[in-house]
This record gives sequence, C-alpha cells and structure tokens, in this order.
Amino acid sequence: MTPPEVRVIGITAMPEVRTGDDLAGMIVDAVEAQGTGFLDGDILVVTQKVVSKAEGRLVALSDVEPSSFAQTIADRYDKDARHVEVVLRESRRIVRMDHGVIITENRLGHICANSGVDASNLETQGLLALLPEDPDRSCQELRSEVRRRTNVEVAVIMSDTFGRPWREGCTNVAIGVSGIDPLIDYSGQEDPSGFVLRVSVLAIADELAAAAELVMGKMDRVPAAIARGYPYPRAQGSSSSLIRPPDKDLFR
Repeated sequence: MTPPEVRVIGITAMPEVRTGDDLAGMIVDAVEAQGTGFLDGDILVVTQKVVSKAEGRLVALSDVEPSSFAQTIADRYDKDARHVEVVLRESRRIVRMDHGVIITENRLGHICANSGVDASNLETQGLLALLPEDPDRSCQELRSEVRRRTNVEVAVIMSDTFGRPWREGCTNVAIGVSGIDPLIDYSGQEDPSGFVLRVSVLAIADELAAAAELVMGKMDRVPAAIARGYPYPRAQGSSSSLIRPPDKDLFR
C-alpha cells in the first residue's frame, strides 16, 4: 500500500497584484514559470488579500467620514476613527469589544476581528482592504479561468487569517471555495474498532487553507499555493456551510 501523501507547493515570483489585474493569468503564468504546472485534482489556495486587490476592494482612509459612534470607539481604544468606521460598515453586529480588539460578525457571517478589514501587505499607505463581495463567486471565476487556460480541473480555496477563541495564535481558514465540499461528514460510519461515529465532521477546507499558510507565510510574498495529492470530495461547494447556524451555536 502506498503511504498517503499531500504536497503543498508555494507559487512564487508573482508580481504585485493591482486593481483590474488578471489574477488567474498571473497565477497560471507563475505556475508554468516555476515548472510546477497544474494537475487534475490539484487544489489552488489563494489569499484573500490578492483577490481583494485584483477586484478593487480597497478603501482610502482619506475618503472615509467617521460616525460619532466610530469616533467614540476610536477614542476609547486609541484607534483611527476612519478605520473603525470601515469596520462597522462591513459588520452585521459587534460581538465583543475589549482590550482594544473589535470582534464582529461581518456581512459574510464570519466572526472575526475587525470584520476582516486589514491594512497589512498593501503597497500604499492609507489604504484598507475589504473582503471580496462574494468569495465563493471569486473562487468559481478563478477555477473557470484556470480550467480554460490549462484544460485542467482544479478546486479553489480562498484563505484568510483568523484568531481563535481559547487558543493563542492565528491560523488560516477558508472563506471561499469552489469545486470542493468544504466538509467531510463521517457520521454513521464505523471506526476500525466498530464504534459508530455520530458527530465527526471535518472542516477540510480550513485544514487545507492552514496547510497552505505554511509555505505562503506572512512576509514572504507568496500569495498562492497548490495542495496536491489530497483526494477531496468534488462538489460545487459553498463556504457558508462552514459557518455554524445560530440555533447550533452554544456561544451566541
């Protein structure tokens, strides 16, 4: 029996992504230039930041007029009121504010810091990056373009960095998917000892996003990676299935 193996390959030498750029073309060119190529069944993991840049999901702080509520929060936590205002605009509700941290439920339904609004890894000061309008749609478009240009079928996962309750440190999670079921449900199956699994559901899209982060890094300018060799369940997929519904959320 061949031992199971999954490879994670960083996609290097991509130029800086700017609004309106052909992101799929840049990725395909970089993959071909480094001799990796795409194989059928590969999983392309791409960071939210480069998708947001290509789609123009950027806000200039100079264009933001903060509300009085945003100013109050900014004064309390020594933040830029304009940044706080953008966080509020991208949120459905504030979950918690403490120790200078604003945890929100953003418009996509994710519970995260600052609604996913981020100022890091932007080549121009005074800009904020917002999450894509529809991460699943963005993944579908990337997947279709890769297939058109290479005649290879891949899945696509969009990753972003989230903190975690009760655990130090951050990890990458999937906020968009296409071509892969983000969950595998083992409920009803028997383990090798004959025990029937009842609530064993693995968030494989999150696990793949986290694995890809190991080769992408935060400072290495590697905005995408290929996960190769993982026999994932092929499906259209939706990142919304990763969000626990309110009636099952014991901490809401």
